[in-house]
Amino acid sequence: MSISILVFGNNNFRNTLPHQLHHVIAFNVEVMENLNQAVSYIQMTPPDIILVQASLDSSMELCNWLKEQTKLSWIYCILFEDRLQQLIDRKKYGWQKELEMTATALNQGADAYIWHLMDERTDHSLAELTANHGLILAQLNVGLRKAQKYRDLIRTNDLLSAIALADSLTQLNNRRALEWDLPRQIKKAKTQKTSLSLIILDVDHFKKVNDTYGHLVGDRLLQLLSQRLRHNLRSQDTAFRYGGEEFVILLANTTGEEALIVARRLNRVVSAEPFSLSNKQTINITISLGTACLEADDDEQGESLIHRADQCLLQAKTTGRNRVIDSKYLSHVPHLKAVSS
Repeated sequence: MSISILVFGNNNFRNTLPHQLHHVIAFNVEVMENLNQAVSYIQMTPPDIILVQASLDSSMELCNWLKEQTKLSWIYCILFEDRLQQLIDRKKYGWQKELEMTATALNQGADAYIWHLMDERTDHSLAELTANHGLILAQLNVGLRKAQKYRDLIRTNDLLSAIALADSLTQLNNRRALEWDLPRQIKKAKTQKTSLSLIILDVDHFKKVNDTYGHLVGDRLLQLLSQRLRHNLRSQDTAFRYGGEEFVILLANTTGEEALIVARRLNRVVSAEPFSLSNKQTINITISLGTACLEADDDEQGESLIHRADQCLLQAKTTGRNRVIDSKYLSHVPHLKAVSS
């Protein structure tokens, strides 16, 4: 595992750290002295460990800032006490002063507090310096273990999220994934002033397939349909199984006219070729589709966008199925009766 370390201190401070930090490939070390630069770096490329030189201006401010960043809580912050007066007070007042200053440092955001003895203005024995380096390396190992546990947790959470957001039958994203992704896509489209469209499609007469061939054949047909849809979508399109034989496709950076083109292509590729369930059995199906484009007054959750596309789908089914209806061209219909699949 490669460990990333940010040194908030000057180059002289870095040079007093154990030689392992300079020569071991597993350590990726960045050195900075400016607070704003360090904060920007941490936000863009969060390190595993931060080594803070206490005598540097803004050192405690950095510790305090880091303590408030809940999303960066895995970062292990080690404060190195190299201020001459504090070192003198520690030697003068003994362990009580040391405990008091350690408690203060930890309360201010540091995870560990090390008395840094590598100061040319103080006199230390070789044994003291060796022990100090050993303590530094021990704290680095603590930070490394914390970073490893965090990464393991992220991998586990990513796996659980992938399982929770995937449809077990078709391996497409499920409805829960749509409910999470649609608001995010709407916010992005409105912020960046880009287009966002949506397609809802439904298998025509799917109930007849289940009644004639059984639900196992129906399930297999949905799997094959999902594969065909996925292979005929663009890179920015995301397919979801909305429920039963109904699917939703999100089309990022796509106008209503472009969504209509995509929907018509899907309509053609589904009806053009039978679905082969075995060497002896093939089934022809068609789909009906409704499309809608995001409008300025649509709600942030996407309910109005889905509703418009769903009304178009309903109109496609009531007017003969195997067709695409777009919300732009949908005439006002006071009441639409529900139809069977």
